[in-house]
Amino acid sequence: MRDVYRNPLCERYASAEMKRIFSDDNKFSTWRRLWVALAKAEKALGIAITDEQIAEMEAHLTDIDYEKAREYEFVRRHDVMAHVLTFGDLCPHAKPIIHLGATSCYVGDNTDVIVMRQGLRQIKRLLVNAIKALADFAEKWKDTPTLAYTHFQAAQPTTVGKRATLWMQDLIMDLEALDFQLASLKLLGCKGTTGTGASFMELFEGDHEKVKQLEKLIAQDMDFDGCVAVSGQTYTRKVDYNIVSVLSGIAQSAAKFSNDIRLLSHLKEFDEPFEAGQIGSSAMAYKRNPMRSERIASLARYVMADVINPAFTAATQWFERTLDDSANKRISIPETFLAADAILSLYINVISNGTVYPKMMERHLKEELPFIATENILMDCAKRGADRQEMHEAIRQYSVDVAKRIKLNGEDNNLLDLMLHDDRFMLTEADLERILDVRKFVGRAPEQTAEFLQEVALPVLEQNHDLLGVDVKISV
Repeated sequence: MRDVYRNPLCERYASAEMKRIFSDDNKFSTWRRLWVALAKAEKALGIAITDEQIAEMEAHLTDIDYEKAREYEFVRRHDVMAHVLTFGDLCPHAKPIIHLGATSCYVGDNTDVIVMRQGLRQIKRLLVNAIKALADFAEKWKDTPTLAYTHFQAAQPTTVGKRATLWMQDLIMDLEALDFQLASLKLLGCKGTTGTGASFMELFEGDHEKVKQLEKLIAQDMDFDGCVAVSGQTYTRKVDYNIVSVLSGIAQSAAKFSNDIRLLSHLKEFDEPFEAGQIGSSAMAYKRNPMRSERIASLARYVMADVINPAFTAATQWFERTLDDSANKRISIPETFLAADAILSLYINVISNGTVYPKMMERHLKEELPFIATENILMDCAKRGADRQEMHEAIRQYSVDVAKRIKLNGEDNNLLDLMLHDDRFMLTEADLERILDVRKFVGRAPEQTAEFLQEVALPVLEQNHDLLGVDVKISV
């Protein structure tokens, strides 16, 4: 259908895997898996449920009749009961025990946690591969000098690889935050309408231990370490906020990277991938715009803004439950994951397939090196007996004059030539060549890069080696 709104995150940006994770098929089949887990646990603890009833439910985990569910929901005005009834029609023998003792949040909230965990694992895979792509990039270019910028004004040189370690460090911090949230995730469990477990106390005739064991069995069945210790009807919505905050952190890191790439593109020092038939502008045929990086920045802005949704939701829940979270969660949580997925796919594509232009870097270094080298020239002159204060004033006057003529008239930087022909500096061309070796100005950048890779990045990649290797497909 093309006469209705179609979400661009699904149509243009997110991967097939992330779309599958947040699909209706995954959501509602997980509901059914949870109903099976509940029935199995209740049976194990003495409730009259048969193996045949459980087998009947297990035979129909994925054959979901969405049209029938829509018809039920239209009449009942309740999505969970609509699917209980739809499932029951497929499982007539099990129908009496489906959802026994549970409230809607048993399937709703537990499924949300399960799906978000799946989403985080997919994000982690992409994040680890983005770190790997940066590590390869940094290793390749660790010794290549380039002009560094502070305030986007020329500063002391660094190396291309060292700059990449700054991007990498941000992503590794994001990975640490993601791992913490993954390790902390717990199911809601089955605590009933206000979190007291009253319905299950009734079901198990006041047996506290059986009610506690019920949750343990369900958590085990769904491959979780356990359930939250206490809750109202829902798990605390701070869980959603914490998870989306991790995605926001990734978006922040990616946006910073994309901004740097866009600036480097303007400087003609880096080009992101550009397809053979790609058009940069409908009007200016020569244009080669950094549209992948611009897309990262655009989607990152969406993710960073979206973090306010679970923040407000967590802050405005009343007592044990209100429903003002539901409609918001259905939109904000999946879309944040879909956008983060797209961001990291683009990140990997850009850093893995972009083009570095060292000759342009050399050109920019040569344009600024005369100014950068003045302190070294000053020290060299002083060592050979020149008056340090006199040399400092001469350099200051020359620098101010040259900078003015560069900006006003577009002239070349002839600062070095002026000092070379000023007898006060006692300089020869050989002296200048020795002083102006650009590698003397990059400090420990190559060594810092190698050390960061060896001591920080490679251990992270080794710990996550099973996640390496993704086939990133992006639509441009």
